[in-house]
Amino acid sequence: MVTPARSTLRTRDVLWADVEDVYAAILAHPFVTGLTDGTLPRESFRHYIVQDAHYLRGYARALAVCAAKAPDESGTVMFAEHAAQAIAAERDLHAALMAELGSSPEEATLQPVAPTTQAYVSYLLATGYAGSFAEALGAVLPCYWIYARVGDELLARSSPDPLYARWIAMYGSAEFQAVVDSVLEVTDRVGETLSDPERALMRAHFRRTSTYEWMFWDAGYRRETWPV
Repeated sequence: MVTPARSTLRTRDVLWADVEDVYAAILAHPFVTGLTDGTLPRESFRHYIVQDAHYLRGYARALAVCAAKAPDESGTVMFAEHAAQAIAAERDLHAALMAELGSSPEEATLQPVAPTTQAYVSYLLATGYAGSFAEALGAVLPCYWIYARVGDELLARSSPDPLYARWIAMYGSAEFQAVVDSVLEVTDRVGETLSDPERALMRAHFRRTSTYEWMFWDAGYRRETWPV
């Protein structure tokens, strides 16, 4: 990875330059293209929603760790609120989507956590607990930012499938983008305080969990299960 002159770039610019190839691979993935052309099998989408419910419970805990490690009160409040919102999204959005898929949140809870889901959540929590605030922030940021970018990219195309169109509209909304913008502002402020080694760690975690985002969609598409 080649980093342009530090003085001319915000931290968000450096981070995004590191994952442009991952983002391109996400947009080209048949799970994502299948949302917009309506060809994604409903069973793949259901698998994704079930795993997303499992994931968001772990992600909320990772955000709570960010709240505890935030360098100022505004960061603590913001990440604590986002942790609560992640739980609310799991409860409300997934309940509605699961109903349309002929299931329920209670039934989804009984489904096993898939390998990629467990690996991704474990990485988030391990990084959050063992690392600095900047490391924890780098790890949780892709789930915010990549979803907003994907939602914005897909919004103009929407989907002939009303269920998929609803999902796209949520992540492509101005409300969700405002949430992401608030996290990016913190990212830039924190980035200005980091030494080169600290920034390298943040970048490494951001790259790793961006890759986990691709893996998560891929696992949903394949309806991933444990091999034995």
